[in-house]
Amino acid sequence: MIEIKEATLDDYPRVLELIKELAVYEKEPDAVEITLDELITNGTGEQPLFKCFVGFYSGKIEGIALCYPRFSTWKGKTIHLEDLIVTQQMRGLGLGKALYKAVMVYAHAQKVRRVEWVVLDWNESAIEFYKHTGATILEDWNLAQMDEQALHNYIYNEDI
Repeated sequence: MIEIKEATLDDYPRVLELIKELAVYEKEPDAVEITLDELITNGTGEQPLFKCFVGFYSGKIEGIALCYPRFSTWKGKTIHLEDLIVTQQMRGLGLGKALYKAVMVYAHAQKVRRVEWVVLDWNESAIEFYKHTGATILEDWNLAQMDEQALHNYIYNEDI
């Protein structure tokens, strides 16, 4: 019933739907700015910026895992798992675990020294799952981000 494969061009409309579904789940329904064209441009071709795995359940894409390479000054090659998404009605059926494993197998094949990702502090079921798999949850680190407007403001505001 569960099948995991790398996303193809035809899969990206569904990938975008799932990204939007995740934004709703994370209480940020208007935060998704990426377009289908951007996903396709950046996820395909000779040097894609990311790897996307799609998870089928009974022949329909019901989940995705999107990851990309990073470099750590301490560890060297790493992989960042950006999103692991499973539709709400398919949670608890093993699809998320299969997608997670696909990313870990891919990372291992790439000979990385670390796979990292971010999990919301209120997503207790995800935190417990990750801990069960041997992941360490770093509670003493804070995530920092600078959005497009903040980036512009910082660069062009000499008072900062």
